[in-house]
Amino acid sequence: MLRKFFYLLPPSWRHTIRWFIYLPKDLFTAKKELSPPARLIYTGRGDFLKQGKEWSDFFIIQIGLKPTDRVLDIGSGIGRIALPLKDYLTVEYEGFDAVKVGVDWCAKNISIRYPHFRFQYFPLHNDLYNQSALKASQFVFPYTENEFNFACAISVYTHMLPAEVENYISQMERVLKSGAKAVCTFFVLTDDSIKIMNTGSGTFKFNITGNDQFALMDEKVKSANVAYYVIYLEKLFANHSFEITTRIPGHWCGREKKMALAFQDIWVIRRK
Repeated sequence: MLRKFFYLLPPSWRHTIRWFIYLPKDLFTAKKELSPPARLIYTGRGDFLKQGKEWSDFFIIQIGLKPTDRVLDIGSGIGRIALPLKDYLTVEYEGFDAVKVGVDWCAKNISIRYPHFRFQYFPLHNDLYNQSALKASQFVFPYTENEFNFACAISVYTHMLPAEVENYISQMERVLKSGAKAVCTFFVLTDDSIKIMNTGSGTFKFNITGNDQFALMDEKVKSANVAYYVIYLEKLFANHSFEITTRIPGHWCGREKKMALAFQDIWVIRRK
């Protein structure tokens, strides 16, 4: 019910309400390390710094991210991925996001100390975050071809509709080097996840079917949460010269929690 109420609000109100809810925590909690105030964090629940460290460890230990790899953070948010990598990467990290408050905080607090970490704001339309007219389905990543060794899109494609996802995958293909890897998260609809979703006690239910490509959780705020059928995703990556190297099922649908990171489904892809 709270999620439904939250989605009924205009995007600007959602930020304002969070600001007031978490202001007391920010005022009375001692700040020990570089981290955004809780009232500005809009990238999910849980321990912000711990989640970021878990992601960076996954990239480094499991995927093999090297200090000399150029990184593209698609939907860089308010620095959840950048913060734990700031003392690891020795070359350029590029991030962009559709929420200005996140980019501004990162620029003022991370880039000023680590100039090779750069953040850009683009007012892309998203009915969860931003009501601008700039379409993600037509957005061209502001980078050159074959520029990056690694990319991540964490909780990005779960907030995008098919035309937007297709464009972003095409852009990833353009800016990633041959052999480069990317980590993306999705809500993937398979026979298994659909069965668990419909019979289990999980709170994420995608019961509004768009077509044979995707399903929605909320019809009013379509980008709030978007799930994709596995066949559609497999064809999409194959059509853009990507191979899927790793699939880690998430527990969003009600599966037993086996990995802290995997609320959403994690797919590791490699550009052929």
